[in-house]
Amino acid sequence: MLNIKKFVFSAFAENTYVLWDDVSNETAIIDPGCNDKNEEDILSNYIEENNLSVKYILITHCHIDHIFGNKFVKEKYNCPLLVPEKDEYLMDLMIDVAKGYGVNFTASPKADGYLSENEILKLGDEEIKILSTPGHSPGEVCLYSEKNKICITGDVLFKESIGRTDLWEGNLDTLIESIKTKLLTLPGDTKIYPGHGEASTIEMEILNNPFLKR
Repeated sequence: MLNIKKFVFSAFAENTYVLWDDVSNETAIIDPGCNDKNEEDILSNYIEENNLSVKYILITHCHIDHIFGNKFVKEKYNCPLLVPEKDEYLMDLMIDVAKGYGVNFTASPKADGYLSENEILKLGDEEIKILSTPGHSPGEVCLYSEKNKICITGDVLFKESIGRTDLWEGNLDTLIESIKTKLLTLPGDTKIYPGHGEASTIEMEILNNPFLKR
């Protein structure tokens, strides 16, 4: 069984997730948004206290709030940093973005590999499927476990909202197409864990999300 823990980090109120298999304790840190020592300690203390073994750092998309902690977690856990290939160039751009926002940002290490459509990653015997869902960013992905009925949706699909499309290579039509073909086709009781805000389900978004009525 996969367990999931959410942390809300930085002034951007970004959701960082720790996802782990409760048999092997193999773990993925997803979108590490920790942006100061206190937040780094909160994340690392939780991992240590629960005897978790970090196997992957997974990035749904490479906007600044989702990669603040890349350098910290990469150096601390020395495991592969995996990103969407089409988003990789954004990591370098975020240095200037941080200056524009007036926030602290340590440049991310280079990616060790890429997250590709329909790729399967394993935590113990549990499988995570990569879904390609561009639109908010050029390469964004969602992380789906059919068995556990969970989908980490980054900034693609939120509770009663969707990701913005006015940033680098964002496109509203592409985003809606991604949501309708990759996410709304999942079982209705699939729980979604977005990059900001509260969790929801696919069924609740089909019924209540005003941005999906087009």
